[in-house]
Amino acid sequence: MRLSLRQRVVRAVTLATALTLPLAFAPPASAQSGPVADIFAKLLEKSVTGANVKKHLNALQSIADANGGNRAAGTPGYDASVAYVAGKLRKAGYRVSTTDVQFPKSWEELSPPVLEQVAPTPTTYATPADFVTVISSGSGDVTAEVQVVDPTLPPTPTPSSTAGCEAADWAGFVPGRIALIQRGTCSYAQKADNAKAAGAAAVIFFNEGQPGRTDAYAFDIAEWRYGFPVVFTSFAVGSDLADSPGTRVRVRTDTEVELGTTRNVIAETRGGDRDDVVMVGAHLDSVHEGPGINDNGSGTAAVLEVALRLSHFPVRNKVRFAFWGAEELGILGSEQYVAELSPAERDRIRLYLNFDMVASPNYAYKLYDGDNSDNVGSPAGPEGSAQIEKRLARFFDRRRLGHVGTDFDGRSDYGPFIANGIPAGGIFTGAEGIKTEAEAKLFGGQAGVAYDSCYHQACDTITNINATALDVNADAIAVATATYAFDLSSIPRRAATATAATGTGTGTGTTVPLKGASAS
Repeated sequence: MRLSLRQRVVRAVTLATALTLPLAFAPPASAQSGPVADIFAKLLEKSVTGANVKKHLNALQSIADANGGNRAAGTPGYDASVAYVAGKLRKAGYRVSTTDVQFPKSWEELSPPVLEQVAPTPTTYATPADFVTVISSGSGDVTAEVQVVDPTLPPTPTPSSTAGCEAADWAGFVPGRIALIQRGTCSYAQKADNAKAAGAAAVIFFNEGQPGRTDAYAFDIAEWRYGFPVVFTSFAVGSDLADSPGTRVRVRTDTEVELGTTRNVIAETRGGDRDDVVMVGAHLDSVHEGPGINDNGSGTAAVLEVALRLSHFPVRNKVRFAFWGAEELGILGSEQYVAELSPAERDRIRLYLNFDMVASPNYAYKLYDGDNSDNVGSPAGPEGSAQIEKRLARFFDRRRLGHVGTDFDGRSDYGPFIANGIPAGGIFTGAEGIKTEAEAKLFGGQAGVAYDSCYHQACDTITNINATALDVNADAIAVATATYAFDLSSIPRRAATATAATGTGTGTGTTVPLKGASAS
């Protein structure tokens, strides 16, 4: 006789109780957590299937089909996606709420920008040949000394500059100056966030200098609240401004933004220790160009199915599922959520797991590099991130599946969490990047081709997913979620990690860019 999920859970509870009862009165609690976590992780892994995850993807595709072909923030398609996810979670017994998210509905440049070198060599730069206003820049008219931030001049043969990415870059920055920042390995928004935290009066980005990375071009920084001018120049202009100490510059922008409101969906288990919160999230919105079934219907559907199956389990730690709005407009949903938490509420979040694109057609299994063992780009995540990476790696190792690291580059909703010292981890199967020969040997697929050739396009439909990657990653999400729902002994307490935030987070979260044009 085949047992139902509920019957299997009851049997597992009975077995777990038998295993742990002798330890019930013996500290530490972690001694009894391990066996329980292992039992429930295996049970949840078995109950989460790719077929059921695919049903949610079909529903999201139908929602997009009925609403103009997309599920973008601020559209009927997104509102219908919210209703679908929230309805499923409420029916499963979760405490479900929504939180408001502000986003820029429109941005307009009211008059041409100005960029002038005032001293030592008076020069007027032309737009768009020499510089452009960064989309979403605030308005302002600033004349001040330029201070170049940790440049790599002359540039290396391949992109490698970490200018403005790290806290140490800003140690000697003088408030009130204009930050001059080279393009490089972390996001423009991360650099601008750090500039604002350091007291910059304006930001001038300049291209890095390698072939193909020399001209000024327009991109959206997706942050309208800096309140100062942000422009982007060619490498020639930027390196010229960086040449002479004491250079004074005038930068003027004249812009206007109209704001709209969308929503995050937050679902929390009724049981579990409220002082030990495990957060698991995925962004719910698509871009306007398409239905966003891989990006990020795949993460949404997998996390939703894990939540629905976990609802049958009695958890030790409170589990909070988040489905973020306006990620594609600049990680706005998660950034505003974290910013609005009190310090005590942030301290209760022991870790955050993020799943953004887990079924790319030409996939690779990429785990967020919590310990920076790959030594690429951004530094390690807050203490505890390395342990999360190891937990995920054990899943793939057990299945004899290869995996590689992916940089903590701030391109998804974990950014505001790590900026506030909360350890994070997750899985990513690749976006517009190109699959390497080594990855093709490890994972199959085609080298020299994008992981997702339909990234941010109309063709990101139900046909744009890899069923194997979806199934495997859904199981990995289940194992990680169940493990931490019962056992947090490997994750340091928040008090020990509060000072380990990456970048120079100000306590208001870090706004990071959409995964496309705004990435540095």
